[in-house]
Amino acid sequence: MTNSTSRRGLSVIMQRAFLPLCLWVAGVLLSSCNMGEIIRDDEEDVMPRIEVYEYLPAPGQYIGEGGSPQSAKEAAEWARERLEKGQYVSLGAFGGYIVMGLDTPITATGREYDFVVKGNATATSSEPGIVWVMRDDNGNGAPDDRWFELAGEDEKGGTVDAGSIERGYSITYFKPSAPGQPVRWVDSHGTEGEVDYLPSYHLQPYYYPTWVAGESFTLSGTRLKSRAKDESGAGTMWVSPPYGKGYADDFSFGGQRNCFRLSNAIDADGNPVQLKSIDFVKVQTGVCGKCGWTGEISTEVLGLEFF
Repeated sequence: MTNSTSRRGLSVIMQRAFLPLCLWVAGVLLSSCNMGEIIRDDEEDVMPRIEVYEYLPAPGQYIGEGGSPQSAKEAAEWARERLEKGQYVSLGAFGGYIVMGLDTPITATGREYDFVVKGNATATSSEPGIVWVMRDDNGNGAPDDRWFELAGEDEKGGTVDAGSIERGYSITYFKPSAPGQPVRWVDSHGTEGEVDYLPSYHLQPYYYPTWVAGESFTLSGTRLKSRAKDESGAGTMWVSPPYGKGYADDFSFGGQRNCFRLSNAIDADGNPVQLKSIDFVKVQTGVCGKCGWTGEISTEVLGLEFF
């Protein structure tokens, strides 16, 4: 065999080996939740418009920072504008939420996942948000039908620690009597606590949503047990590790894009619900807890996308 024949044979062998490798790599990229593209079968990759129908955060250090809406309508528009600019929207402490939708329904695609909620989690800071979905059954274009929770995949697989999830939990927050004060709260078990005021970091007068009428308001939802811990032993190195797939603003996918499947929908009794499509998505802070001097655990949302 001549040297040229040998090189040609080697080239053919390499091409035959390289092509399957390329196809495998492409498949991995396309199936990954953390890729940067939006995959759509029916149209080009165009960023869908996000609509915000309601924004009601719990008190928190980022609430009122950079803007203080005076009505529920203004608050929803303020949140929409931030998401449109690629900026985060904080949901505050436990129970705070945002209700969003896209310009077309989200469908059960048959792929591994159906849609994405973007957050700002890191390897040491997960602030999980419970995700709820709704169909526009009455066809009026408003999120006033029935919410279904998307159960976390760790729960579905039976790997959640006993007592770490509580449904129907609620907290009542009380408006501070003066600027610069913590926000007092009492929960459905009668436990009391505070959302700390942190003047070293956030100087707005109140960490309380300015558009909420009255001296208090109550938020209810599903609570996850706090996993916040001080790894230094001296109160200087607080972390909140990931919770598992199925929550927003959690590092379980190794990045800041969390994927969700409609097949994880459950009703109030925990029974599976079959949903072919949904029109509205609600993300709600799912933990009542603090990370020491860094303050309350609060889910942040940066967007909603088709997968």
